[in-house]
Amino acid sequence: QVQLVESGGGLVQAGGSLRLSCAASKITFRYYTMGWFRQAPGKEREFVAAISTNGDSTIYADSVKGRFTISRDNAKNTVYLQMNILEPDDTAIYSCAADGPRPFSSTWYPSQFSRDYDYWGRGTQVTVSS
Repeated sequence: QVQLVESGGGLVQAGGSLRLSCAASKITFRYYTMGWFRQAPGKEREFVAAISTNGDSTIYADSVKGRFTISRDNAKNTVYLQMNILEPDDTAIYSCAADGPRPFSSTWYPSQFSRDYDYWGRGTQVTVSS
């Protein structure tokens, strides 16, 4: 059974940083585009960032552009989300998701739509205090 397990969440002050990790198992990770989504209390789940299979293409939500960086290590079956200059509005449960299998290239552009993702992790809580 495919597993995506997030880690790295926690409590941080506004302006601080966190690095989330998502470790995948039971999939051929290099053939999956990966995304990060978040859901705050009382709000709909929203797209944060996504990355192509080979890591060359990335997309971001406008709200995190310039502050967050998505990356992946296909040798470690892991995708990361580096979050800098955190704001209280970033408080949410962050989940990673996998879409695939897809071609190993940057020509298959990662999706920002949750409906396109096949597998999901349970999420990790990020809380940013003001």
